[in-house]
Amino acid sequence: MLHVTDVKYLGDYRLWLMFDNGATGRVELEPELWGEMFAPLKDKAAFASVRVDRELGTIAWNNGADFAPEFLLDRLQQEAVA
Repeated sequence: MLHVTDVKYLGDYRLWLMFDNGATGRVELEPELWGEMFAPLKDKAAFASVRVDRELGTIAWNNGADFAPEFLLDRLQQEAVA
């Protein structure tokens, strides 16, 4: 099972991620910030409060929002190709 092991806020809506499979890289999440759970993260201060939730094995925010690590790795790989 894939897990996020580290996250760093890079500014705006960009994060640097590290996964337990050794993958690392940047993701841009602004296009994903819509809907009841994610729209509040358009506030950059709220977005910057991102952390690794060890229990979930992924990144999460205080409002309960989180992204599946598989989704994040896919985004990371797509952005590396672009």
